[in-house]
Amino acid sequence: MKEISNNIYYVGVNDRNKNLFEGLWPLPNGVSYNSYLIDDEKVCLIDTVEVDFFMPFLENIREVIGERPIDYVVVNHMEPDHSGSLALLRQFYPGIEIIGNKKTFDMMSGFYRLTTGLKEVKNGDTLSLGAHSLSFVLTPMVHWPETMMTLCGTTLFSGDAFGCFGALNGAYVDDQMNCDDFWQEMTRYYSNIVGKYGTPVQMALKKLAGVKVDYICSTHGPVWHQYVEKVIGIYDRLSRYEAEPGLVICYGTMYGNTERAAEVIARAASQAGLKNIVMYNVSKTHHSYIIRDLFRYRGLIVGAPTYNTGLYHEMNVLLDELSQKDIKGRCFGWFGSFSWASKAVAEIQKWNDEHLHYEQVGQPVEIKQALNDETIAQCEALGRAMAEQLLKG
Repeated sequence: MKEISNNIYYVGVNDRNKNLFEGLWPLPNGVSYNSYLIDDEKVCLIDTVEVDFFMPFLENIREVIGERPIDYVVVNHMEPDHSGSLALLRQFYPGIEIIGNKKTFDMMSGFYRLTTGLKEVKNGDTLSLGAHSLSFVLTPMVHWPETMMTLCGTTLFSGDAFGCFGALNGAYVDDQMNCDDFWQEMTRYYSNIVGKYGTPVQMALKKLAGVKVDYICSTHGPVWHQYVEKVIGIYDRLSRYEAEPGLVICYGTMYGNTERAAEVIARAASQAGLKNIVMYNVSKTHHSYIIRDLFRYRGLIVGAPTYNTGLYHEMNVLLDELSQKDIKGRCFGWFGSFSWASKAVAEIQKWNDEHLHYEQVGQPVEIKQALNDETIAQCEALGRAMAEQLLKG
């Protein structure tokens, strides 16, 4: 297996078969479950992998240490894609001691009925392995209450923080691969999984401020070395909800009328000088990509038809998802259509008033049956108003 540095090895696995991560998020390029082994006087494993991959995981471990026992396994995060192999690991290494914090062990007894051979650590505690020494940094709610990170010299084992979707294609460390495909997937991973917890992420970053980090070993995606500063900067920006002057337009449509309105709005915003514009049919594009781009861009315009005297279903779902992300500082406009009974525009406004609390820009547009000269002009005005608001900073 690949030595990352100084007797620290990558022993993780790739999952190229799963379609949806957590049953929710598309995996067009698969996902990795990363685990690391420190080979010292005491052998220490950092996190495990999803239980379905235990046998190749075990082979990776034995490739490094042969038949030697493992003394410790550090559990930075209890989600089963990282802790799922613990019970089997204990069967193969009965003397292994499991290291975690109090909340880790509260969950572990429920998930796996493991209640013995545990070593509890608190924030700032240390553990010597010989030439290597571990120190533990508790980072609750990044993105579960038990999450923590482990420092070994200048190597940071970060749990799910700084991770991204995408399997690893041969190389493990960023300076040995082309990382172009990982940047957007890091943003999509953060925005959909960690995104709600911006304040805890900021608190974790403050705990790490001033710590020299040469390697970030996350539980998903590449080991970061060449791009450590860039990766930390991305998390800092996303967790402060900073965004570029760009616009996300997403719409629902049954017969094309709201789609045509969205095109008019986009064209007007472009003619007003806005360059970063992305458009999505809310029924066709998985919502994780829309949420990703709302973390990237500061403007959002949504539109949908009235359906069953309420709001078009997929738009209702998207707005509910957005309400759970607690995204701050966004500019919001909306439009809707109806055939005989208007409801969509009022329902979108209700979502914003009661849940989203975004800054309203421009006037909502209500379209009866199809666009006409008046509603075309209103759509153009909405697009221009949003572009002007975003471009003035």
